[in-house]
Amino acid sequence: MNCLDIVSRRPVEMIDITHAVRQAIQASGILSGIALLQVPHTTAAVTLNENADPDVVRDMVMEINKVIPLEDSYRHGEGNSAAHIKSSLVGSGELLIVEDGEPVLGTWQGIYFCEFDGPRNRRLHIKVLAG
Repeated sequence: MNCLDIVSRRPVEMIDITHAVRQAIQASGILSGIALLQVPHTTAAVTLNENADPDVVRDMVMEINKVIPLEDSYRHGEGNSAAHIKSSLVGSGELLIVEDGEPVLGTWQGIYFCEFDGPRNRRLHIKVLAG
């Protein structure tokens, strides 16, 4: 298993980690199989989405923050309930097909680490399995 260290800089952001995940898959030496991406944090997530136009990420962050605002009479004492909700809705894992040592992604797809309680030092686990 590989771990990818990620440093977020804003309270809510989507960080393009496509290149780093691609490198981890290639370093595994596995040419065909699956790659499991797992976020071990309750206030962060991982997802796939467009990485050609940065306005897509901007729009996504804007709308996620509208739907799940930072302040909304939450009862959780740490004050980060919105981050927990966002993390559960987006999801803590992704499963990728690996062919020819590369993740199989659509033409416009990228892999994003989603920070919902930053800035923080984070980690993403990557497990590549032959198959």
